[in-house]
Amino acid sequence: MSRTRKPAGRIAFVGAGPGDPGLLTRRAHAALTEADQVVYDRGVSEPLLDAIRAEAKSDTQFSPAEGAPGDVAKVLISAARSGLQAVHLVAGDPFGHDSVVKEVQAVARTAVHFEVVPGVGQAEGVSTYAGVPLPGVRTAADVDDVSALDFEALAAAITRGSLALAVDAGDLAAVRDGLLAVGVDGETAVGVTGDGTGETQYTTSSTVDSFVAAALGFTGRVVLTLGQGVAHRDKLSWWENRPLYGWKVLVPRTKEQAGLMSEALRAYGAIPCEVPTIAVEPPRTPAQMERAVKGLVDGRYAWVIFTSVNAVRAVWEKFGEHGLDARHFGGVKIACIGEATADAVRAFGIQPELIPAGEQSSEGLLAEFSPHDEVLDPVGRVLLPRADIATETLAAGLSERGWEVDDVTAYRTVRAAPPPAEIRDAIKSGGFDAVLFTSSSTVRNLVGIAGKPHTRTVVAVIGPKTAETATEFGLRVDVQPPHASVPDLVEALAGYAVELREKLAAMPAKQRRGSKVQGPTALRFR
Repeated sequence: MSRTRKPAGRIAFVGAGPGDPGLLTRRAHAALTEADQVVYDRGVSEPLLDAIRAEAKSDTQFSPAEGAPGDVAKVLISAARSGLQAVHLVAGDPFGHDSVVKEVQAVARTAVHFEVVPGVGQAEGVSTYAGVPLPGVRTAADVDDVSALDFEALAAAITRGSLALAVDAGDLAAVRDGLLAVGVDGETAVGVTGDGTGETQYTTSSTVDSFVAAALGFTGRVVLTLGQGVAHRDKLSWWENRPLYGWKVLVPRTKEQAGLMSEALRAYGAIPCEVPTIAVEPPRTPAQMERAVKGLVDGRYAWVIFTSVNAVRAVWEKFGEHGLDARHFGGVKIACIGEATADAVRAFGIQPELIPAGEQSSEGLLAEFSPHDEVLDPVGRVLLPRADIATETLAAGLSERGWEVDDVTAYRTVRAAPPPAEIRDAIKSGGFDAVLFTSSSTVRNLVGIAGKPHTRTVVAVIGPKTAETATEFGLRVDVQPPHASVPDLVEALAGYAVELREKLAAMPAKQRRGSKVQGPTALRFR
């Protein structure tokens, strides 16, 4: 009788890096997405854990590491012997922790296969994010047990070059006392960074004598930097000096569309808060769209004009239902109102013939759309698949140019449910530094489900129609990009923040205190 052999399991000790999910290595990402069981240390950041959970297998088990190194090793070995892929996820680099080294030694005494995936150490990684180089002879260490530190060696490292230590905030006093006890000058410059590489990273500059008091309120792991590199922080600090760093930005969009905007905002340092204001649903009756798709295949249309990504998605979903693909667009020209819509069309393997070079709006498209010519355009009909609440500007303009227009409801936009009470309160009380509106409907629906943003909140709109609607609702429009696209809107807000910072920096101190300008940029100068 043949026996079914259990699949071979394995163990991976994976370094999570200093906290920013973007610093996870490709090998670490692969190990985590293949894992059946992930045991993680308390030092691993929540944003990184959230990102891993979102990409892990649906049945992957996550649990915190508990107990002595031997206990954690037993959990990992048991999982591997059961045929599972087990991962111990640790902050920084695995071999930066004595406890993890002991776990690896315990596993190495068995026949279980294991690997160790390096990660960027917390001390070195956070130092770079804080703008503190570690030139010359340097020491960087992730410290679990301060009592085991060789302070004489640390003092020598400060004298010869630079030092970076990642420690628990509760151990700062012990580090200060240890440095002073071995003769480190109390006036030696120190940088203390909390929430290293995170959305709210903050670095304070102090001295050995006073850094404990300066770091009051810091929790969790912090990174101390001492030595020559600290003097360069003002010029090299890049993470905390991004244009929108620390800005809480409200993103009222559909669930499907908010992600791209939030990603762009994070690149500039903002903390986005996505509040769905619109839900996209199919039209109540599909007959119009059915006829439109049949007309596309039969050569009824000379042009298809897409005014939104949702319209592109709606048409392609109908194509999919009928087993059609991009080849069935042969002979039909495509116009798009803007670059985001054009990108959605290109994703299906088709290059649009017309995208407005100037204003990306209905007016901008009409300005470049040729009138119908019976000789050059034997087919004189245009398909316009849009939302149920779209304005008549585009359809009317095309008709004036001699085109027959099939204005078809491709999807419906309905108001989303109100956000939680704390979000509604933050909107009305000025808890958000900025709000980004990408359509008139996002303005109407946000005000309808959550109320008007506070007057101190910076209002950014994607184009003139959205600006008109915002003004109608009594909002002050602060930012409008030259081109109506999400990247341009985010970039325009970032530029506004830079101008704000420069304006405030040029003000006398008394004027700054009296300024009505709000938000993180203003607070840094008060």
